[in-house]
Amino acid sequence: MFKGHPKGLIGAALANMGERFGFYTMMAILVLFLQSKFGLNGKDAGLIYSIFYFSIYILAFVGGLIADKLRNFKGVILTGLIVMALGYVIMAVPTPVPEGNKTAFLFISIIGLFVIAFGNGLFKGNLQALVGQMYDKEMSDDTTKRDSGFSLFYMFINVGAIFAPFAAIIVRNWWLGKSGLGYDANLPALCHAQIDKELLPTRVVGTGVLDHAQASVEKVFVLDPISQFQALAQKVSENFSIADFDPQQFAHHYLDVFNTGFHYAFATAIAAMAISLVIYLFNLKTFPSVNKTNDEDASGATKQKVEMSAKEIKQRLYALFAVFGVVIFFWFSFHQNGLTLTMFARDYTVLSGIKINLGFTTIEGAEIFQSINPIFIVLLTPIIMGVFGWLKNKGKEISTPRKIAIGMGIAGSAYVVMALGSAGLPLHSDIAGSPLTDAQKVTPLLLIGTYLILTIAELFISPLGISFVSKVAPPKYQGIMQGGWLGATAVGNQLLFIGAILYESIPIWMTWSVFVIATSISMFTMLFMVKWLERITK
Repeated sequence: MFKGHPKGLIGAALANMGERFGFYTMMAILVLFLQSKFGLNGKDAGLIYSIFYFSIYILAFVGGLIADKLRNFKGVILTGLIVMALGYVIMAVPTPVPEGNKTAFLFISIIGLFVIAFGNGLFKGNLQALVGQMYDKEMSDDTTKRDSGFSLFYMFINVGAIFAPFAAIIVRNWWLGKSGLGYDANLPALCHAQIDKELLPTRVVGTGVLDHAQASVEKVFVLDPISQFQALAQKVSENFSIADFDPQQFAHHYLDVFNTGFHYAFATAIAAMAISLVIYLFNLKTFPSVNKTNDEDASGATKQKVEMSAKEIKQRLYALFAVFGVVIFFWFSFHQNGLTLTMFARDYTVLSGIKINLGFTTIEGAEIFQSINPIFIVLLTPIIMGVFGWLKNKGKEISTPRKIAIGMGIAGSAYVVMALGSAGLPLHSDIAGSPLTDAQKVTPLLLIGTYLILTIAELFISPLGISFVSKVAPPKYQGIMQGGWLGATAVGNQLLFIGAILYESIPIWMTWSVFVIATSISMFTMLFMVKWLERITK
């Protein structure tokens, strides 16, 4: 599979697995953690989530600037690995569920997220640039080989992403079980409601027009002794006793245990980062060296590229900036998988049938859907590479810009599926404090099918986009242009919170329709520019 590719490709991919493990740990549990730990609503949790993901990718632009200035990509990448691990250490230290002033504890978590984002910025884009330098050195004119190499790189780094959600769930649920408790996705919100003494939506008793002047109105605390809260508490507690049941005490205890499990789940990323660090150091000699005094490789290819005319450099940069602008809308839509799609899994999807008993604990929870995307990446990458290779042999090769445009259209079709599958579901505000029963929820096949389509779209866009940048970017701007690709991703990620606002404000099917529109705009814009981009990349 790696025959004919640079020697350092497999080492770079394996070294990147730790970063992917941490990334998918965050994608799987970050929003759920913020809501269960601090009692945040979806909009506030979504805002923090979007800022974190914006920071991860915009700081890659800063990391590219640093590496281009120092001309020491390998050293900057190594620093990034260590800094990321420190960030996960901060997130892994358990703290009590805060009451009253939550700002201090939330600030600690935000510091941890920023450290992770900064380390990721030093690491991610520069490792991608390093892979591009391998192809510049050994096969600079073979675009197809470069595209397939980045696809292989993308496939192997996602091996770490497969296991991250499972590990997070296993650790969290193991800790619950060790404390004599079970998992229930609805309980954290109900526990916070009890602690904060929030009221459920007004329940109107009567017939005909709901007129408060003519109907009796009953407001109930979430923690009525015969409420759903008590039933759920009984369901998850091994030694439940109605006589000894104290709602406040149970709410505090369950939240402390539940969120300590989340903290320990973050700790799994530390182990993954340590493995990546060892792999990176072991393969360090196989990676190309770029320094201030010698940017020319043995073949002289790099020197030739450095001597590009100013006009050609400008054209290439314009092309890259145009693509960056288009993909913003794709990432705004795609990265909803860790935000609104995860909320949808928790609120509207039947989870009871997706349970794996490991003996000492069970794999169960909304987070499990985050493993589906990387599984599909590993399974589908060889197939899609095979299709691209077959088309090339038939003389019908599709250019990289055209592949990206096709990927945009495929992503839009995924949200068409979600919109159709969500038709008729109640507003999120209508189920607050009163979770739906399984009979009222949708089959998990809806999300699985959506993730399948989104993964195909991703494989048309993300690895090929990285390859496109490494091919088109002038050598002296390799790091900063890879950072620019990630910077465009950052802007898309900063817009993610809009999805959380829509999710809690309008019908669910309309939320998904917004992403259909966003990806369609991206597709048609890319198709409009495709001939120009193809000329520049020849």
